[in-house]
Amino acid sequence: MCASILLFFFVASCSNDMESIDRFSKKNQPDQQLTEAYIRRSEYGKLQLELKSPMILQYHKPETKTVYPKGAKLCFFDDDGKVRTSIEARYAISFDDRNIMKARDSVVVIDYVHGDTIYLKDITWKSDEDLIFSNHPVRSVNGQRITYGDGFVSDQRLENLHITRQRGTIEFQE
Repeated sequence: MCASILLFFFVASCSNDMESIDRFSKKNQPDQQLTEAYIRRSEYGKLQLELKSPMILQYHKPETKTVYPKGAKLCFFDDDGKVRTSIEARYAISFDDRNIMKARDSVVVIDYVHGDTIYLKDITWKSDEDLIFSNHPVRSVNGQRITYGDGFVSDQRLENLHITRQRGTIEFQE
């Protein structure tokens, strides 16, 4: 009798609502997961870029995408192997079939050549168009100089950075 009462309470306490099951279903799980990622890409023996991320999730359905839920840092190198520029964000997603990568949440672009640090809300990289841009307000810091702008545009190697409608105190040397 005691065993049947315990069995009744055990079965009655279990709940299998569809919402709980859906959260753990295979369709919501990544096809691949990589932790503490450190990826380097080179061409003809010269380092081009380096990617660091605490976690990378790859999905193949319904759309092929790569998600960086804990953020990522991407460094671009010059021909001498020195870091030329870097992009860092707390969250990023890459839509692989569309060649588009978006980063958001505290995006920081550092141009080590010119000493500029650019702070953005988000940034979009369209690799097939050789374009990196943002249509949201930006702040640029170079030493004591701080300027603001309404957007940001560059080539994908971040060699030609341009802040849209830049304003602030800018000193010119004659």
